[in-house]
Amino acid sequence: MSSHFFSHTSSVSPSANTYLKIAAISWGAVALMGQWAFAVYILTIYVIAQYRGLDISVFSPGQGAENTSGFSGFVFFLHILPAIIMAVSVIFQLLPNIRRRYPLLHRWNGRLFFVLGVSGAITGLYLTWGAGLRFSDIGAIGISVNGVLILIAIGFAWHTARHKRYAEHMRWAVHSFILVNAVWTFRLYLTAWFMVNQGSNGNSPNLDGPVDIFISFACYLLPMAIVELYFWAKRSKQMHAMLIAAAALSMGTLITLLGVISATLMMWMPRINRVIEAIS
Repeated sequence: MSSHFFSHTSSVSPSANTYLKIAAISWGAVALMGQWAFAVYILTIYVIAQYRGLDISVFSPGQGAENTSGFSGFVFFLHILPAIIMAVSVIFQLLPNIRRRYPLLHRWNGRLFFVLGVSGAITGLYLTWGAGLRFSDIGAIGISVNGVLILIAIGFAWHTARHKRYAEHMRWAVHSFILVNAVWTFRLYLTAWFMVNQGSNGNSPNLDGPVDIFISFACYLLPMAIVELYFWAKRSKQMHAMLIAAAALSMGTLITLLGVISATLMMWMPRINRVIEAIS
């Protein structure tokens, strides 16, 4: 993600400008916190547990955990492990000072992120439709569309950077970040929905219930829509646009925070604790 996403906007309305900046930084900070928590989960479940010879499917039940041998297993790990690297490396893209002082690091770190993003999209599509690691066909459509959009967004981000169209590059880079992390966001939205409802409501075990299908698209379309409001506010430089965008970003922050808390408490920490207990 481009560092400009968290840089200062127009000075037409200082108070609205400040609200917009704070809202953007808050959303980014909460997302980064959730990314690191997810990275710890991946490291524990799929690296440490595997290294210690534990049955991964016991700690991470689901289609992906049931087949971790052979070629599909190799592709599965190529798909899941880069999440750790991206969760750590994205901080270097978000901080404006790093981009200004170390432009070479920004460029190469961005290339690394894009390569891992393309790899994640291709391996994800293979695992879903080639290896059959999905709960249901209809439930996998939303995430599959996401995989295709990743390739498109990263392609445009690379193209605009090469031609030094940095404003467009920033926009496509931010959308690439959102799309690459859509499966992570899906987990946040799904567990947040369970927490709010105190159980399933419109969900099914095969993730093909009406709410499951809605979330499979909303996990990337909603953040992308909010980001587009942000860019619209920057272009318009009007107070009402900035306040609308700030409100949307604040809503995104609250949803993401609820998702991070619910995913940590309901999904990540219980399984991490089980791995720790099995090792000790």
